[in-house]
Amino acid sequence: MTTRNLITDIPGVRVGHAGDAKLGSGSTAIVFDTAVVASVDVRGGGPGTRETALLDPAQTVDGIDAIVLSGGSAFGLDAASGVQAYMREQGRGFAVREARVPIVPGAILFDLLSGGDKKWGRYPPYRELGYEAAKIAGADVALGSVGAGLGATTVNLKGGIGSASAQTRDGLMVGAIVAVNASGSVTIGDGPHFWASPFEQSQEFGGRGWPPSFPADALALRSKGGPRQNTTLAVVATDATLSKAQAKRLAVMAQTGMARAIYPVHTPLDGDIVFAACMGAKPLSDPLFSLSELGMVAANVLARAIARGVYEATALPFAGSLPSWKDNFGR
Repeated sequence: MTTRNLITDIPGVRVGHAGDAKLGSGSTAIVFDTAVVASVDVRGGGPGTRETALLDPAQTVDGIDAIVLSGGSAFGLDAASGVQAYMREQGRGFAVREARVPIVPGAILFDLLSGGDKKWGRYPPYRELGYEAAKIAGADVALGSVGAGLGATTVNLKGGIGSASAQTRDGLMVGAIVAVNASGSVTIGDGPHFWASPFEQSQEFGGRGWPPSFPADALALRSKGGPRQNTTLAVVATDATLSKAQAKRLAVMAQTGMARAIYPVHTPLDGDIVFAACMGAKPLSDPLFSLSELGMVAANVLARAIARGVYEATALPFAGSLPSWKDNFGR
């Protein structure tokens, strides 16, 4: 099966980015062709979210229409309103007699100190950015400093949008998209090697592998910012048919990918979150073992996507901006 190594390898998933270079921030919309079963797992100590409570398996709504990842801290929650407006124009949403309410969960990261002009006046621009991102969503997904990853950073390098995909032995597809804005590091010490190196495929983030030896301070705490100034946001999608409870388990297992790619992770300073969305095209061959493998592969895919987000990023053109991985280490 030929893939593009993107979350859009999952049929029915489209992605759009919108950003403002002067603002130094943006939003990313993950749009589903039909309402899909979804759930969420939150591990970071400082999350900023919208409509995540209804993703609990005990809650009523079974299908969602889109997921939004955005910069802008709490202001970025407006991006989901823009995506919701676009989806309503398309006639999408939870039906209540003749009314339709698009269900659009979202999460935000803090990029207000990454540079750019944040003096936007009375209302922040994220609602319009969300609308634009949903409107242009398609199968081609730009990576790096785009959309929600435009202003993203890590402790030592520019962060950004990453994506990857893989297939289980049963033929189930799983893909991930992530906005990497971690308080910790995606690379080992000050070198070019990624924590996610053991999971790399086809030199997708440079093919450097492990360092010949680990620096003495590789496991020392390195962290940026303060509360709500960080956060890694991720969506994993699969073509499998899952219940809401199974989607929750998929999100829980996928979180392991963050621990494989970021050090440290899930800190009090981060709002790390993983959404899981299930397109429902293929049944599990076994409700336990197939789901276990799907979650295992989802964690690997997310780890790879995180490294790709940093590898593909470009530095912002503002004074004091962090360098990109390619600025420091080439290709």
